[in-house]
Amino acid sequence: MRKIIVQKFGGTSVADTGKIKNVAQTVIREKKNGNDVVVVVSAMGHTTDYLVKMANDLSPTPSAREMDMLLSTGEGVSIALLAMAIQAAGYDAVSFNAMQIGIVTENVHTKARIINIKTDKLKKNLAEGKIIVVAGFQGVTEDGEITTLGRGGSDTSAVALAAALNAERCDIYTDVEGVYTTDPRVVPNASRLDEISYEEMLELAHAGANVLHPRSVETAKQFNVPMRVRSSFKLDNLGTLILGVNNMEIYKPVAGVAADLSQTRIVVCDVPDVPGCAAKIFGKLAEDNISVDMIIQSYARKVSNTNDIAFTIDSADTDKAVATLNQLKNDLHCGEIQVNKDIAKVSIVGAGMIDRPGIASTMFETLAKQNINIKMISTSEIKISCLVNKEDAHKAVKALHDVFELGCDEVAEVKGDLPPV
Repeated sequence: MRKIIVQKFGGTSVADTGKIKNVAQTVIREKKNGNDVVVVVSAMGHTTDYLVKMANDLSPTPSAREMDMLLSTGEGVSIALLAMAIQAAGYDAVSFNAMQIGIVTENVHTKARIINIKTDKLKKNLAEGKIIVVAGFQGVTEDGEITTLGRGGSDTSAVALAAALNAERCDIYTDVEGVYTTDPRVVPNASRLDEISYEEMLELAHAGANVLHPRSVETAKQFNVPMRVRSSFKLDNLGTLILGVNNMEIYKPVAGVAADLSQTRIVVCDVPDVPGCAAKIFGKLAEDNISVDMIIQSYARKVSNTNDIAFTIDSADTDKAVATLNQLKNDLHCGEIQVNKDIAKVSIVGAGMIDRPGIASTMFETLAKQNINIKMISTSEIKISCLVNKEDAHKAVKALHDVFELGCDEVAEVKGDLPPV
C-alpha cells in the first residue's frame, strides 16, 4: 500500500509563479519517491494582509462572516496555480477548496476549529494517481457557511488532513530550516534542533515562536501525526522532527526561548472578594471567543475585601475584551479597567525541566542582572513565562539563551526583519 505524505507550503513559498514552479518540483520529487501526495497551501505572499487592508479601508469593523468570505479567496488562487504548475510538468493534479472536500468546522467565524474531514473524494483521487492540492486556512460549517481557522491556520489544515488520511507524516515547508532554540533574528547563533517533543513545540508556539501554529501541534499530538519542519529552499535538509517526549533523549533542561510581543495585560481592579466574580469575567470573555493566557489574582490595596484580577490576551482582542468588561462593570461592582499593551511574554521551555531544581531561580536571577523587571509569572511542568516591558523582550531572550547554553558556533541563515518592539 502506498504511503500518503501531506506537504504544507506557506505564503512565502508560493509568493510568485517562479516559486510556485519550485514548489511543484518539490511535490513531484515526493511523488517520484513512490508516495501519494496531498499538498496544502496558503495564500500567495502578503495576499491576506492586502485583503485585510482593503476591508479596513471600507469599514473599521467589517463583519466576521464577510471577512471569512473575503480571506478565503486567497488560497483559491494558490491551489489553482500550483495544480497548473504540476500539470505543466507532466503530472496529474487536482485542486480543491474546503467546501469541495468537506473540511467541516464549528460555526465560528475567523477562529473556527475543524470537527470533521470527509475523505471519500480525497481517497478516490489518490487512488487515481492524482496529486491533490488543498486550500489551507479555510473550512465550511454543516450548513454551508465559509469559515477560516485564524492566522497560520494552514498548518492546522495540513495536520488535520494527515490525521484524517492516516498519513505517514506531515511536512511543513517554510522559509527557515527548522525549529531553532530561539528566533535567529534576535540571537544569530541560535541552534537548529534536530528533534523536539510535541509538548515542547506546543509550549514554544503558544509562547510566541511563529514557526508553527499552536493548534497544528495540538492536533499532531492528539492523533500522533509525525511532523517535520523543513526549508522550501534546502530540500536535502531534513529540518526538525517533532515527536513524543518519550522517544527523546533529553540532555539539556531547556530546549528553547521565545518572546511573544503581541500580548496585552488587562487588570480589573477592586473586584469584590466573593465567589463567582472570576467565573463571570472569564465566562463572558470565553463567550466572546477571547482566549486568556496568564492570570493573577491579588488583594487590592485601595478597597477592602476586593481583589485585582490581572490577565493577558492577544493584542488583537484588546478592544473587544475591554468592551466586554465594561458591560460587566455594573454587574460586578468593580473598579477601573487598566490596559497595558507595552508588555511582552518571555518564556523558557524544556521537557528536561521536570524534576530539575534551580531552573526558575536561574531565569529570575538572569533577568535581574539585566535590570529587567518581572510583572507576572506563570509556570507549567515544562515552561516558565515572565511578563516584562516590551522594550526588554529581546534583551531578555539573548540573556536567557546564553545562560542556558543554547547557542552554537554557526550563524543561522534567516530571512526577514527583526520583529519590532
